[in-house]
Amino acid sequence: MSIRNLSHLFEPSSVAVIGASDRPLSAGAVVMRNLLTGGFKGPIMPVNPHQQAVAGVLAYPRVEALPIVPDLAVLCTPGASVPELVGQLGRIGTRAAVVIATDVDRPAMLAAARQHGVRILGTGSLGVLVPRIGLMASFSHLQALPGKVALVSQSGELCGAVLDWARPHGIGFSHFISLGNGDDIDFADVLDYLANDDQTRAILLYIEQIRRRGDLVAAARAAARNKPLLLVRVPDHLEIRRPGAFLSEALATPEECFDATVRRSGALRVGDVDELFGAVETLARARAVPGNRLAVVSNGGGMAMMAQAEMDEPGGPRLAVLSDQTRQKLTTLLPAGTPIGNPLDLGLDADAKRYGEAVRTLTEAEEINAVLVVHAPNAMADPVAAAQAVIETQKRQHGAVLTAWVGEEAVAPARRLFAEAGLPTYATPGQAVRAFRHLVHYRRNQTMLMETPPSQWEGFAEARVLARPIVERGLLAPEGMLIDSEARALLAAYGIPIQAAERAASPEEAAAAAERLGFPVSLTLDRPDLARKTEAGAIALGLDTAEAVRTAALGIRRRVAADNPEANNAGFTVQRSLYRPEARLLIAGIACDPLFGPVIVFGEGGRAVEVPRDHTVGLPPLNLPLARSMIGRTRIARLLKASETRPAADRDAVAEVLVRLSRMLADNPEIVACDINPLFADDEGVVALDARVRVRSWEDSDRRRFAILPYPAELEENATMKDGTPIQLRPIRPEDEPAHADLIAKMTPQDLRMRFFGLVREVQHFQLARMTQIDYEREMAFIATRYDAEGNQETLGVVRTVVDPDNQRAELGILVRSDLKGTGLGHTLLDKIIRYQRVRGTGQIFAQIMSENMAMLRLARRAGFRPHPSGEHEVIELVLDLQNGPPEAS
Repeated sequence: MSIRNLSHLFEPSSVAVIGASDRPLSAGAVVMRNLLTGGFKGPIMPVNPHQQAVAGVLAYPRVEALPIVPDLAVLCTPGASVPELVGQLGRIGTRAAVVIATDVDRPAMLAAARQHGVRILGTGSLGVLVPRIGLMASFSHLQALPGKVALVSQSGELCGAVLDWARPHGIGFSHFISLGNGDDIDFADVLDYLANDDQTRAILLYIEQIRRRGDLVAAARAAARNKPLLLVRVPDHLEIRRPGAFLSEALATPEECFDATVRRSGALRVGDVDELFGAVETLARARAVPGNRLAVVSNGGGMAMMAQAEMDEPGGPRLAVLSDQTRQKLTTLLPAGTPIGNPLDLGLDADAKRYGEAVRTLTEAEEINAVLVVHAPNAMADPVAAAQAVIETQKRQHGAVLTAWVGEEAVAPARRLFAEAGLPTYATPGQAVRAFRHLVHYRRNQTMLMETPPSQWEGFAEARVLARPIVERGLLAPEGMLIDSEARALLAAYGIPIQAAERAASPEEAAAAAERLGFPVSLTLDRPDLARKTEAGAIALGLDTAEAVRTAALGIRRRVAADNPEANNAGFTVQRSLYRPEARLLIAGIACDPLFGPVIVFGEGGRAVEVPRDHTVGLPPLNLPLARSMIGRTRIARLLKASETRPAADRDAVAEVLVRLSRMLADNPEIVACDINPLFADDEGVVALDARVRVRSWEDSDRRRFAILPYPAELEENATMKDGTPIQLRPIRPEDEPAHADLIAKMTPQDLRMRFFGLVREVQHFQLARMTQIDYEREMAFIATRYDAEGNQETLGVVRTVVDPDNQRAELGILVRSDLKGTGLGHTLLDKIIRYQRVRGTGQIFAQIMSENMAMLRLARRAGFRPHPSGEHEVIELVLDLQNGPPEAS
């Protein structure tokens, strides 16, 4: 994955068309026509050995005959010729090519491309369009309008359809990119490029298939931090569902794992292309919303019911419950007899004043996150006046307002007013609610993007010690299955409450164990390879006597042995029956997706887990906010709340189980599957009744690697300042934000000017969040900390690097508290980051500093940096080459 040479593809100064032709409807003819009519300012050079000119432009017989080296070549030739042509282009210096053909020897093509650094868009690509520079290097049937949205698609057919749809809707693009088969350039490469393109305000992806994960998640997370990232993925409806050996494996489908990745990447997934562009419009026009509580106000009950019908998704939009204060305000403002509720029906005769007062009151209410205003035309109401009242009210209140003026001719002027005012407007209440859902999900996904769960919790050192021998024994067992007692011990080591049990080798031992534990008991055949023990008849519940236990044990062996003869020698697990009448039955577990790696599964548990399919999937590592978000996405989350007949379950205890599962997985990457089912949850907490775990030797593959890196606790180390003061050097964490703000507050204005190249009066929360909530895949920040007199951890300094996607150059920044200069802290921090980037294999570290910053210049020179002109006035670039041995000694 790399952005190397992508500028030649997206910003070429010259283009060659290999296989250019005048033959009607041929790819070579269409590409030439598009390039010539698109307005591209650079040379366009057709290559055709049989024609002197193509489309009136002088043609060249072969690649070597071209008068200048083209930045970009579009290959419109048969597939068999592509590898040789790529080699010829590479030898003359071309660095980007679009390959239209599909019948290509791809290994040969890629070998030729890599030898010369040629980037390939395709095979099977429709081409690339950059309307801003008039580049229409494509055989699409239409040109694209200029705009600020980039579309990246694997489907050429989809590209053509979108262009056909977008032009009459006035939608333009900064880039229009057809990946085709993505043999070289893929989604990750393009995301890395577009994330830093100042002409692109939003990125849209149309995904059919992802063959490899690579840097996709890191690239998506990096892009989503800068601008909205929205996508459509065509689900594989032909996927055959087979029961997994573990329930969690059966529940964690590829689609659900993909959705989990989208959520953690800060992106937004929508259903189709029309919804894709609608979501872009919504995010561009609507104000951000802090929650999912919606108020609906309309001039008719039917319209409000249409909106309410869209609110059925767990964790999605909900009708806000009006407070007594809000109800009282509405009662005094609206005509007598108006029913006060949500939705709020203003009546068919609702005039502009009534609309304005209702919207003002609802946007002021703290219990409401957004207001949907609906209007249906009738003879008693003026839609334009009502719209003007809503616009004026929103301007004064600055609340989140969405509108749905239903109809066509009568409401068209009102919709134009909303568009001019920048208020999102929709044709139906259902569309408006779906748009609000986009806002809710986008906000939540952006919040999840900023979560950086810890790599270690305090007190888990002992858990890791206890877990290792259990896991190692499991690696030697058939199929890597832990026996029941080992699975229970592993969970217990990580603090997951599990019901005590005894293992018995025979029916007689089972009876004796039952007498020790106390009746009633449950009895389970100890066969860890048996996935669905209830269906197999391997469980007996509520046994009250020793004789009942012996009889049940013999019956279990007989039933299971009918299909599994070796069950005649299997032992049993005996446990005291647990009486928790108010408990909800849950499942929690682990599975490994082939593409996105380990995932955590949570949902409704019990005997028929796969029937209701009420579950969700999340990417580890998890912290408590992420775990709570997982719980909230399930329907059973509602049943965890209190009702008239039973108290609320302890949701925090449930969330903690998910976090501890994530911790267990991070410490023991050999775990490939785990089921905790059922997990009882009530007001007393949680307890697991049964657990199954499978392990397998570690392998370095997408299936086993976390898609999102956890906090790298292994990089923590102790150090001392010159005066002997002990400090800790460690990666920055989100919870360091207050201490980071304090660090900046203790800097002198001059030091801040040197670091940030300008006067810094105040650093905002979002800026501090960006500094402390980092993606360790692409960025690293080490802080120096110590405890102050009150026992609080304070930040003394920070050093930071941001690495390009190719890992060639890392940009450096360093900040040491102004009163700690001369303590050696700057040298210690700089040494720490140099050692880290050297291990990462980074090519260079560079920093741009003001020429008057002599302290930083001296520090960098002692560490081996060399100054170079930066091309900017009063700015010096310092460069350290990490590939030529260690830096010089200071």
